[in-house]
Amino acid sequence: MAAPHKPAGWAVTLKREWDLRQLRDQRFRALWAPPPAGEWVALATLASGRDKRRDRITALAAVRIVGDRLLTSERLAWSAPPLAGSGGGSDGAPAPAPPDTATLQSWLDFIGSRPLVGYFLDFDLAMLDRALRPLLGVALPNPRIEVSALFHGWKFRQLPPYQQQGNVTVDLRFATLLRELGLPVRDAPGALDRAVLAGLAWLKLRRLRAD
Repeated sequence: MAAPHKPAGWAVTLKREWDLRQLRDQRFRALWAPPPAGEWVALATLASGRDKRRDRITALAAVRIVGDRLLTSERLAWSAPPLAGSGGGSDGAPAPAPPDTATLQSWLDFIGSRPLVGYFLDFDLAMLDRALRPLLGVALPNPRIEVSALFHGWKFRQLPPYQQQGNVTVDLRFATLLRELGLPVRDAPGALDRAVLAGLAWLKLRRLRAD
């Protein structure tokens, strides 16, 4: 199993202390607690566009993983209807209503301090951090497991040595990743489908890397 990258211990301590000083709501200090052993959360978002600064989240989904099982019965899903009017999204479409405070609080309670698993997680968390900034004042501290990066590494190791030189191109499209791992491919999957499939992909890659 590939562990998330961890900075040096002193850097982790300094970052934790800084984050806790900046934390706006002390009810969420538990996000910096040690995570439950053998638990993760698969996460996915949908957004009104790809502009991290302007676009808004239109759907969120999270599913718990315990050991080698993805627990679809332990999930959260939220979606927003579009607002009337125009000018909110980067494509000029009406801006969707953002998650309200109660929704975000329930998400933080569900996620806790567990490591987050996702496909191209950087974008998802950039959108989430922007939505959560007024509530937390800081970014989510959870360890992150990027499924697309693990898939890239797995595919790279299958190449013969002479093909492992220079810039190696690996098709990281979600449908390709799912197909290569023998997982179902769906047209235009929603946030919950993406979270479930990202979690299953990670579990499959974990098994493949252990073989």
